[in-house]
Amino acid sequence: MAKSILLIGLGEFGQNVAKKLYDMNADVMAIDHNEEKVNAVLPYVTDARIGDSTSRDFLVTLGIKNYDACIIAIGANFQNSLETCDLVNELSDGKLTIIARANTDIHAKFLGKHGATHVVHPEEQMAKWTAIRSTHDHVLDYIGIDEKHLIIEVEVPAKWDNKTLTEIDARNKYGVNILGIKEKADGKESLNTDIGSNTVLKEKQVILVLGHIKSLDKLFKVKDAVEDYKKL
Repeated sequence: MAKSILLIGLGEFGQNVAKKLYDMNADVMAIDHNEEKVNAVLPYVTDARIGDSTSRDFLVTLGIKNYDACIIAIGANFQNSLETCDLVNELSDGKLTIIARANTDIHAKFLGKHGATHVVHPEEQMAKWTAIRSTHDHVLDYIGIDEKHLIIEVEVPAKWDNKTLTEIDARNKYGVNILGIKEKADGKESLNTDIGSNTVLKEKQVILVLGHIKSLDKLFKVKDAVEDYKKL
């Protein structure tokens, strides 16, 4: 079942998040006060509205409790971001996963105190990614979960070619989890998470793998990339 996401803030970062969520087949309600920005994401979201996210009355109309998560991607106005975070948390009775954008560590601390479950630093994340991508071609993308765990997007290694997930036994042999396979059809990329024990992997397919940094290093030889990630 597709995840239902409320995305608030449609600047460059928010629009990129919308496109990524579209690739992942998520149901997205996008919000911004700027009509032009709302129109820009219409091809990638389930629904979109023009409105003020600092207005309690407006947020009530969205049915906050019906979403699986809320992403607050507001970057230009921290006060608006903080007020939005506080209102979303209040309207969900503190039960909704809220992922908020922060530009500084101080912003992150305030957002955390006002209900943000997770805080992301786009500029810092981009710096990490640039360092890794420029030196490790086989690591196509990554998401830092915490200081010790990553989700990486990598090509299927030759030793896994034409093997089922049961034969590979990634969790028991390597301590990692294969989350899905990136597929491309009609010029569009999508993530197939409907995989099971009989799913066969092919060399050069792109997969998403979750694991501890050390486990990923042993399996995919990303030691230098991991060091870059830990230092930045």
